[in-house]
Amino acid sequence: MRDRLSGIAAFVNAAEAGSFALAAERMHLSRSAVGKTIARLEEQLGTRLFHRTTRSQSLTEDGHAFYERCVRALAELDAGEATLTAGRQDPQGRLHVSMPVLFGRRCVAPILLELAQRYPKLELQISFTDRVMDLVEEGIDLVVRGGPLNRAPAGLVARRLGEQIMALCAAPTYLAKNGTPGTVADLQRHQGIFYARGRREAAWQLPDEQDVLQNIVIPHRLRFDDLETILAATVAGAGIACLPCWLIADAMASGVLAKVLPALPGQRIDLHLAWQQTRHLPSRMRVVIDELAARVPAVLAEGIVDKS
Repeated sequence: MRDRLSGIAAFVNAAEAGSFALAAERMHLSRSAVGKTIARLEEQLGTRLFHRTTRSQSLTEDGHAFYERCVRALAELDAGEATLTAGRQDPQGRLHVSMPVLFGRRCVAPILLELAQRYPKLELQISFTDRVMDLVEEGIDLVVRGGPLNRAPAGLVARRLGEQIMALCAAPTYLAKNGTPGTVADLQRHQGIFYARGRREAAWQLPDEQDVLQNIVIPHRLRFDDLETILAATVAGAGIACLPCWLIADAMASGVLAKVLPALPGQRIDLHLAWQQTRHLPSRMRVVIDELAARVPAVLAEGIVDKS
């Protein structure tokens, strides 16, 4: 294998230099050494790679075809070496990461802060927003996105982090006063607390008797564009809400919230990391992507098991 690689390196240098003498000079070898190396390669391949005369040399048809493949192969080897070298170095440089406000603050930022402490040369700029971001226009290196992403937009690469599972919940005091619903239809006799942004109100997605997801809206007086406020209102006994399991886990464990229709499959919302497509990821990007992919799923699993 080593002889073959040295033969390929000599062949590519000779093809690009236009002569064995110049190739030998570039490789710090004698002309005869380069000639013998290429001759052995031709013997191994069973074909001539160069037309040779006393005054010139040129690639044969087979030589042209082989040259194109060799250039690509050597580029891949160079890339692999660069990746391994980068992997042995501490990640460094600036990385701008954008994420949803509450999920980012509660579940992602703590992981990134630990990474920043582990790698002193890593510079992090973290943006919290629930709006859709244009990575190129806004200078974002990495974004956390929620919702379906069947196909990444052109020029973007996506990696799935896991899924956020939603659950209906209410305060025991509310249920004691208003009764506990036994079916989805029973929810219509209760007060809901809904997420809304501007004029857009988010319905609950709940399965019907055939397990087909339906958009459900029940009577309600309270609408917020902040999940923490919805959680606080639910704990206060203002009604039934549909919230992420990771957000209600502590309230469920302490008994200040109880799951409503606990046997009902919760809505599942995919979460992804997305970044601009590039041939080689900088080590600072790779370490952040790998760390989030390894640790976020455990955070998302919080509160999924019914503790009521």
